[in-house]
Amino acid sequence: MLVATPTTPSLALELLRCDMAHFAQLDESNVVTQVIVVNNSDCGDLPFPESEPVGIAYIETFLPGYSWKQTSYNGNFRKRYAGIGDTYSVEYDAFVQPKPYDDWVFSVPDLKYVPPIPMPNDGGTYAWDQETHTWVSVKVPVTVIGE
Repeated sequence: MLVATPTTPSLALELLRCDMAHFAQLDESNVVTQVIVVNNSDCGDLPFPESEPVGIAYIETFLPGYSWKQTSYNGNFRKRYAGIGDTYSVEYDAFVQPKPYDDWVFSVPDLKYVPPIPMPNDGGTYAWDQETHTWVSVKVPVTVIGE
């Protein structure tokens, strides 16, 4: 069993290249407190969702007493890869990122919070300015190499 945490990013990146399963630890409010990585063989080499109960049983042999949900690094299930601070939604069987601002609203089709004003759809690059409640055009620097 290998555990990758935010403090070991190089280990985490190396593990993600392998056939590994990822599990999110949830607190009593279903908030993700950590994500661990285990070998697929520890999940019976089964596909999701069959792998989940097998993987949880394995994890409970060394980290008992916690609630776990399997997550997909590629977002193949549960909408997105679980991150620390995300919440597992039982209603949608998905991981939802935290609400960034009080006035943002939950978009059911996307299962994420969106600003109260849609971003302009003119091909530009924008950033949300919470102070003015507007989208602000931002310039993206372009570097030309080889001229």
